[in-house]
This record gives sequence, C-alpha cells and structure tokens, in this order.
Amino acid sequence: MKVYEHTTEDCYTDLAESSCGSLEISMEKILKTELKTSVLKAFGSSGGGYISQGQAYETDSGRVFVKVNHKPKARKMFLGEMASLEAIQETNIVRVPQPIKVIDLPEGGAMFVMEYLKMKSLNKYSAKLGEQMADLHLYNQKLGEKLRKEGNTVGKGAGHSESQYVDKFGFHTTTCCGYIPQVNEWQSDWPSFFIRHRLQAQLDLIEKDYGDREARELWSQLKPKIPEMFCDIEVVPALLHGDLWAGNVAEDDSGPIIFDPACFYGHSEFELAIAGMFGGFSSSFFSAYHSKIPKAPGFEKRNKLYQLFNYINHWNHFGTGYRGSTLNVMRKLLK
Repeated sequence: MKVYEHTTEDCYTDLAESSCGSLEISMEKILKTELKTSVLKAFGSSGGGYISQGQAYETDSGRVFVKVNHKPKARKMFLGEMASLEAIQETNIVRVPQPIKVIDLPEGGAMFVMEYLKMKSLNKYSAKLGEQMADLHLYNQKLGEKLRKEGNTVGKGAGHSESQYVDKFGFHTTTCCGYIPQVNEWQSDWPSFFIRHRLQAQLDLIEKDYGDREARELWSQLKPKIPEMFCDIEVVPALLHGDLWAGNVAEDDSGPIIFDPACFYGHSEFELAIAGMFGGFSSSFFSAYHSKIPKAPGFEKRNKLYQLFNYINHWNHFGTGYRGSTLNVMRKLLK
C-alpha cells in the first residue's frame, strides 16, 4: 500500500517533540533488555511512515531497524509482517530484512525489530528484481511438480526443513495491508477467496464508513461476473509479497531488497497490479518478469480487477479521493 514514507532529518525533531518522544527512554530500556545488548545507540534520522515510526540502532550484535506502532492492533500487524518475511526468506530467492523480534509495549502497541539494511532506490537491479519476483511466484508450483515426480511423499512430519507444497489460497496467519487486517483462511478456489477475503472485505468497510450507494450497486453487478474472468486459466497458488509498490522495494550494492510484505498464497498476477499503478518500476522489471511468466489470456482485464482491490484499499485508508478511480474501474470491468 502506498504510504508516503519519508526519512528526513525533521522527522527526528517531530518524533522528539511528539508524545512519542517521552516514551523513547522507556522504549530504549525495553529494547536493551529484549535484545540483550549493553549498547543501544540511535543513528540516522527516524522515519515517519503513514502506519509506523522507524529508527535504526547500533547494538552489541550489529545494526537493527525498529518499527514502532502504539495502536492496539500493532502486535497482530507486526506478527503478520514477521511471518511474511520468514516465508519469503525460506524460499531463498529474493532478499528481505532478517526479522528478529516483536516486542509488546507496556503502554499498548508494539515494536518490531529486524536487521538494518542500508538501502537506496531500486535502479540498477530493476530487471533482476523482475526475475526474482517471477521465481518467487513459481517457487510453489515447482515444489508441486517435484512432488508429483517423486510420487507424492507427503507426511514426512512438520519438523522437516524442506518446504512443503501449498495447494490452497490463503496464509497461516492474519496479515495487514496498510493497517487493515486481512483474513487469509485457506480456500481451494481462487476467485472465491479473492471475492470474499479481498474485495468484499474492503467493500464492507466502505459500506460501514460511507454507505456509498453507487459503489454498492456497481459491486452487485460486478461480483457475479468475476469467476468468468478465470475460465481459460489455471491458477496455481503462488507466494506473494502482497503489497509490492515502489515504496516497498529497494537495492543495495549486492542486489534487490523487498520489505513491508503482507504475504499470502494467491494468483501471481495480483502482485503486478499495484506495481504498475503508482510508478517506480521500470519497463525492465516487467519485461524480465514476463520473460519467465508470460501474460496469460485475459491478463489486462484481470489486471484491472486487481487494481480495483488497491483503489478500494486506498479509499479505506486515505478517503474519498480514491472513490472516482474505484467506481471508474468497476464500470470498465462491467463493459
């Protein structure tokens, strides 16, 4: 989700002058205890995102980045992010910050500690990231093919380290897109999962907050037409980052990095919608991706469907500035 991250020096002043500043000493005390470090020295400027604050620290065992959120749902949000980073990391395909620990704050809210990575804007490694994202999306499918070749040897016990093929859509825990929790209950049918747990869930929030009649009417016409957009294709569950806009990708000298994921197993095409909506990805990213996963028949229409989710999510987060785009995409999909 587009969250307008900024990491300028004045954020640090803002943070120090805000009520968060008064909590800094107790937070740093908790961090020292939880990380078992005698050294805890803030460096760089603090980052204020739309959702959480962030600060980097030197510790006994290296540099860490700490996200702080004082809302009651912070723990759930950070645990979802931690599980997502772990899932991507397990594939060994694309680099993510190493998650370390989610820590409760006594006044409510939580902190999420992860590896600090010195990142810069994605540029040189744009095509490389396109390849890696395609490989990430193909990872589960290849596990399935390997399993079939080996003659289905499931049931080796949960303790073994080898990744297991996932044959359903969803995720083992709740994740948040922005600050909105997403239900990831496993389902065997992708259109049903996407309609119920993504579009309907977001539109229920619009109904609750705005009671928008036009959105309600367009949705009642569109909803029954969605399954037919998937008639000619087979959707294999793919591990998705879940929020791949330009603010959640970067690079360092060794290659691309992705972060702030909201993972689930879904349709690989879902990932490309937000990547194409707000700029920041060069054409080399998309051509490298599609050289490994070519566009399937009906791609453009489904891309609009997946953009619809992001427009509604933005309407829910940022208000009615995204209403027009939401309704326009619904009308286009009904043509």
